[in-house]
Amino acid sequence: MTYIAIYNSPIGLLYLASDGSSLIGLWIEGQKYFSASIQGESAQIHPDLPVFQQTILWLDAYFAKEPLPVMPPLSPQGSPFRQSVWELLMDIPYGQTSTYGAISRLLQRRGISASAQAVGGAVGHNPISILIPCHRVLGANGCLTGYAGGIEKKKFLLNLEGVEC
Repeated sequence: MTYIAIYNSPIGLLYLASDGSSLIGLWIEGQKYFSASIQGESAQIHPDLPVFQQTILWLDAYFAKEPLPVMPPLSPQGSPFRQSVWELLMDIPYGQTSTYGAISRLLQRRGISASAQAVGGAVGHNPISILIPCHRVLGANGCLTGYAGGIEKKKFLLNLEGVEC
């Protein structure tokens, strides 16, 4: 069973999904791949789940630029390669950025064959936006490149964190 909650954020509605104990999805309204991520699932609206309450506290603090509370339990679903990329995204500190190429090189050092384009595909299919900070990944020359939630929303999130775009 998949549970859903909706959060009204400064960048629009955010759709949260849970398996009952962990967050399995967080999508910005209109985000690419959103419907594919929960398509075919019987979803029940249940905003009172503890994991949703914890996620909402985290998001409230994030958007208010306050110290972040403990991250809710996350359980993104994806291939081992995508899981490796998403794990590295979690290592990019608040207010800092990385590039697709840099992430590719980190994976290669771990013995995982990865091109910058393959990393881009995994970043673009991140099912837990904002908390798994795919918005912190930039193109090779530090420019803003695609963002499944929309480039203006990526720019907003980076500016919120103090990154000049």
